Amino acid sequence: MPAGRIRLRTRTAILFVAFVAFALTATLALDLPADAAIFPDRPIKLIVPFAPGGPPDVAARIIGDWLSSHLGPVVVENHPSPGGLLAAKLVASAPPDGYTLLLATSGGLAISPFLYKNAGMDPIKDFAAVALVSSTSVIVAVNAGMPARKVKELVAYAKANPGKLNYGAVIGTPPHLSGEMFKHLTGIDIVFVPYKSATQATTDVLSGQMNMTFEGTTGILPFLKNGQLRALAVTSPVRIAEIADVPTMEESGYPGMPPDAWQAIVAPAGTPADLADKINAVVNAGLADPQVQKRIVDLGGVPRPMSRPAFAAFIADQTQRWRDVIRVTGVTVE
Repeated sequence: MPAGRIRLRTRTAILFVAFVAFALTATLALDLPADAAIFPDRPIKLIVPFAPGGPPDVAARIIGDWLSSHLGPVVVENHPSPGGLLAAKLVASAPPDGYTLLLATSGGLAISPFLYKNAGMDPIKDFAAVALVSSTSVIVAVNAGMPARKVKELVAYAKANPGKLNYGAVIGTPPHLSGEMFKHLTGIDIVFVPYKSATQATTDVLSGQMNMTFEGTTGILPFLKNGQLRALAVTSPVRIAEIADVPTMEESGYPGMPPDAWQAIVAPAGTPADLADKINAVVNAGLADPQVQKRIVDLGGVPRPMSRPAFAAFIADQTQRWRDVIRVTGVTVE
């Protein structure tokens, strides 16, 4: 066979093999999980249902910084609204491609859907569980000028002065429902004053305009440490290391308070499991990092790394528990 014809056949064979290899590669690429390809190839949006500067926003930026450094650029967007419903609906309706995430809180995900009559959002059906970030206890705290130093003293004072004490919190949040559950368990009459921000509620307790508050550790730890506020109890099942001398509500004689508040990340329902798994792994790695842990602890939180299946079960449990609190207290919001 002439040499020219051999070279032609060889070249043809090489081209054929190259074509087959390309076709196989293309076919395999279609079958590859999305996270094994190039995800993310553009910035991820992390939607926060609160204004900038508050504890949930800070928590979102802590996790956002870690994700940006170890996964890809993350842009934090703030969409504040009553009950966090605007942000939740925005994420629930976003494409389920891993590029839109929600910084979910116990208030927005486990309380608002059952508290607001026309919430238009289902915490189980509308979202894919991605990662639990942290939890925070709610603290029963009073102005430093209040005479009560223990929960039972506060209850006795309230019963001796029905309707004269007040507490402030943001409607539909764990502090709000903790206050209502406290009233239910103790039988006292204290007035709830709604606030648009936890910061303002705390400020008014500091100034003496309000008598007390039920607030997460993230917002009031500094004021407890400097003596401007006095903590009477924590709602968590165990004491908090930063204020270890403050008893739990159960130790104070009042079991049955609502569960801890928490922050987490969820995505639109239908988000591919491989993408959610990848984000979960990166978040959990961050929660194991000493610097990230310190930032969360300094904020008053407890890092809570958890697998996605465990987190999904956690959401189901939490929604039921908060729903029970709403039913028992009879709290509703138009």
